[in-house]
Amino acid sequence: MPAVDTEFPVLLLNDLHKTYNPGSQLEVHVLKGVSLAVERGDYVAIMGHSGSGKSTMLNILGCLDLPTAGSYLIDGVDVSSLSEAQLADIRNQYLGFVFQSFNLVRRTTALANVELPLVYAGVPRAERRRRAMTALGLVGLEDRAHHQPSELSGGQQQRVAIARAICTGPSIILADEPTGNLDSRSTEDVLQIFGRLNAAGRTIVIITHEDDVSAHAKRVVILEDGRIGNDYRNGPVHGDPPGLVDLTALESEPEEVSIAEEESSEVIPPGPGVSPGVAGPGVSPGVAV
Repeated sequence: MPAVDTEFPVLLLNDLHKTYNPGSQLEVHVLKGVSLAVERGDYVAIMGHSGSGKSTMLNILGCLDLPTAGSYLIDGVDVSSLSEAQLADIRNQYLGFVFQSFNLVRRTTALANVELPLVYAGVPRAERRRRAMTALGLVGLEDRAHHQPSELSGGQQQRVAIARAICTGPSIILADEPTGNLDSRSTEDVLQIFGRLNAAGRTIVIITHEDDVSAHAKRVVILEDGRIGNDYRNGPVHGDPPGLVDLTALESEPEEVSIAEEESSEVIPPGPGVSPGVAGPGVSPGVAV
């Protein structure tokens, strides 16, 4: 894949359409001319009622599906020009995914779950163990590394899923209803983690139907019947996202904020194409990212 163009929006949808079963009696036109530019370092919440097209849009943003018409560019490169191998590498290293249902492997430790993307990326065992432990430390679960999912709460399982999403150092995090199965306390913990990741420079796109969740994003895009019905900002692209808690101010009361456990000061190093302070690799020529 060509070198990253930092002058381009990191994600760009241009007159995007998605139709399932085109030309048949079962044809469903889900996305209807969506155009959207996401700037590097932004935190975008995509909202909409069931059937509005928000999950379909996230699948296209995550290179899990292709548009029927229109274009989708990552750092100025049209994904339709990429091979399956290149798309797989982008999904593995450039994009981090967090899902509502956690998607953790049962009877496998938190550490091993976090290591999985690094296994697929061919990272040596010692290095992937180090990076996985760093990621678990960043979400406050270093002391739960050897626990299996059944031994963790729902909030802890989602934090393991976030650690898995960031262990490869992606510059973009895509989250599909990540708080949908969590109670209010765990929801706030997860949102604070997303806020810290964004403050460190990562671009975040989150699907949600909850106003309390979208309030933590810098920008809110509302889909209505496959089109953008509203688009507004809660905060500027650059700077901390709304609702981010200053953990240093809570150090004297760590028991009141579970994510305020002592965290590793080590960060996953930024890759090419990512501005200083952004922990994540850019997309480089060919298959490597």
